[in-house]
Amino acid sequence: MASIAPLEVTIDDVRAAALRIRDAVLRTPLVRLGVEGAGAEIWLKLENLQPIGSFKLRGASNAMLAAPRVALERGVWTASAGNMAQGVAWQARRMGVPCTVVAPDHAPAVKLAAIERLGARVVRIPFDAWFQILATHTYPGLEGFFIHPVSDAAVIAGNGTIGLEIMEQLPEVDAIVVPYGGGGLSSGIATAVRAAARGVRVYAAEVETAAPLAASLAAGKPVRVPYQASFVDGIGSPFVLDDMWPLVRQLLAGSLVCSLEEVAAAVRLLVERNRVVAEGAGACSVAAALTGRAGTGRVVCVVSGGNLDPKKLAVILEGRIP
Repeated sequence: MASIAPLEVTIDDVRAAALRIRDAVLRTPLVRLGVEGAGAEIWLKLENLQPIGSFKLRGASNAMLAAPRVALERGVWTASAGNMAQGVAWQARRMGVPCTVVAPDHAPAVKLAAIERLGARVVRIPFDAWFQILATHTYPGLEGFFIHPVSDAAVIAGNGTIGLEIMEQLPEVDAIVVPYGGGGLSSGIATAVRAAARGVRVYAAEVETAAPLAASLAAGKPVRVPYQASFVDGIGSPFVLDDMWPLVRQLLAGSLVCSLEEVAAAVRLLVERNRVVAEGAGACSVAAALTGRAGTGRVVCVVSGGNLDPKKLAVILEGRIP
């Protein structure tokens, strides 16, 4: 196993990332959810509008732009189910760097096709073997600069730029709900928000078919949970990564767990009321806020991505679960 340094991310890192990636990413809009009577004033941070349809472009861009050019000479690679892979591939093409993506065998075809359109080489392996890469940061036979989709200080800092934007766009925000896959997005945003010293609560949003953070917070330590693949493919895992646990335990106010039915209903609601297409992970934050568990007041939901297979979207709009 590669030696893995403890993760440390500061507000200065996030501010530096904002300057570094300002020409590579979109400053996404913050809009009201078109629903009254939800018990809170719900706002949407629309990261699904990034050029790759996901917030992952922020962290991927910061990691690559912060790296010495010599480190990129043998190319870059990442382990991703789709969105981080697109972020790395998009920035690699922009910088003229070869890119390889190791993806789990259940990765959605729509995301794999997008990765290949961006010029990356895709290697598909079983999910269990793929998830081990997230823990070990290695995979036999691959060389080049590895960009971890979660446990990378530069990636987390890039993700944290969303928090800076939210605080500028809605200074009076009371809570932020963030989809939780591995913790890189939520901990980055929480790092940025804490610097405002206003006590804004940052919650993780998980889906019940794979919610290790809620179980780990309840146990007071990382625990393994059953994992069931679903249309909510952008978040969910069997366990909390060891190197992320200290960060998320310290920074997050809790985890709000939603059912598949609640997430599907949120996908439909976003299309019907705001004309926004969110993938399952992106809608999970909205589903969590609609339960009222993020509190009243002004609640921002990070719509983390919009790369949903059109066939699955059609099923959801019909009132069914893919």
